[in-house]
Amino acid sequence: MSVTSQISGGSAREVAASIESAVRSGALARGAALPSVRELSGALALSPVTIVAALRELRQRGIVLTRERRGTIVNPRPPLPQALAPAPLPRGTRDLANGLPDPRLLPHGPGVLPRVALPTESYPDEATLPELVVQGRRQFAEAGVRADDLCVTSGALDGVERALEAHLAPGDGVLVEDPGYPATFDLLRAMGLVPIPVAIDDRGVQPKALGQALGGGGARAIILTPRGQNPTGAAFDQDRVKAIREILRRAPDLLVVEDDHQGPLSGVEGQTVTVGRRTWAVVRSVAKSLGPDLRLAFVAGDTETVSRVAGRFALGPGWVSYIIERAVLELLKSATVRAQLARATRTYAERREALLAALAEQKIAASGRSGFNVWIPVADEGVVTAALLQAGWAVSPGARFRITTPPAVRVTTAALLPEESRRFARDLARALRASPRPRRA
Repeated sequence: MSVTSQISGGSAREVAASIESAVRSGALARGAALPSVRELSGALALSPVTIVAALRELRQRGIVLTRERRGTIVNPRPPLPQALAPAPLPRGTRDLANGLPDPRLLPHGPGVLPRVALPTESYPDEATLPELVVQGRRQFAEAGVRADDLCVTSGALDGVERALEAHLAPGDGVLVEDPGYPATFDLLRAMGLVPIPVAIDDRGVQPKALGQALGGGGARAIILTPRGQNPTGAAFDQDRVKAIREILRRAPDLLVVEDDHQGPLSGVEGQTVTVGRRTWAVVRSVAKSLGPDLRLAFVAGDTETVSRVAGRFALGPGWVSYIIERAVLELLKSATVRAQLARATRTYAERREALLAALAEQKIAASGRSGFNVWIPVADEGVVTAALLQAGWAVSPGARFRITTPPAVRVTTAALLPEESRRFARDLARALRASPRPRRA
């Protein structure tokens, strides 16, 4: 049965509903190409304008994607992410798949919560505590980011979403790191935006790949991770920053969003490509450093972008809870907490380097310059993850992080003790011997 025969309707809304129904039933498979506007117009005896309107509605809801010069396809992934709860692991399994900080390394400010966890008696006079704004500017100064204009949002992904929403419309293309953060891919599809993959290496997006992606047209924004990149641990250095800035000069109107979600905790010096950009935003979360339940991120950017982000936030949530703001403020001000974070940064680096060294002993290629994760190319993700699970290790298959790049697995080293690394590397070597060799990227 042809794809066209699965679609019916006499109006844009009816055509959109018909396509959505076919997707839900499985009659239209995910990733399937839809007929052209001309074909649908002829088959349904409707004007091209009506068909375009139907596809626009579906695109806005993340059901289909329209790609430059490649037509419209059914979104290969659902427009919303899957359930947050992971499948339970077998008893005794070491979880190296969660991507989270080690709870034992999260700072504990003496007496913070008793001072801040008080009921608020009225609406706040200001959206953000002025003293917290000062602390936020200090956070950005470490990475060389000017934060004259600054606001706060409910976490890093919330800040990224609002920065994109301030400038983009459904159907716009967004350059993304490949491999990259799955929640970012899900967010873009839910917003009706089109992810455009750009290959990366240990130092971030590859200049040649970035130039080619920009040359393809259709990109209105780019999302970059300056350090602690998830899943590969990539991090900018000065040479790469210069190269990226030079390429981005070809696209002066491109929105540049940096997701610096780990900050100094990633273990490398902060870098930014946003200097001199017309429209830009840098998002800095506190979740990885202070605790995942502290849903607060600082957003710095050009005046227009920050004003739009703050204005839209005020119309929705209104403000980040002052209880959270006060807790974050007290933690950031604490000399004890700063010392704890410095120790945590060193510990995370030692654990990551210990695994990389153990893998090198087994002659296993891997990357991980910074952050909590190490990325290991494999030929068959399913075979390797299953073998490791049998050996008592849970790791993340790379498929959900990849768009076009070759298979790999992600290993979270945040809580992996150095003495465990050699045993893991030996178990991985055995798993790889039972699997074909990975193909080169």
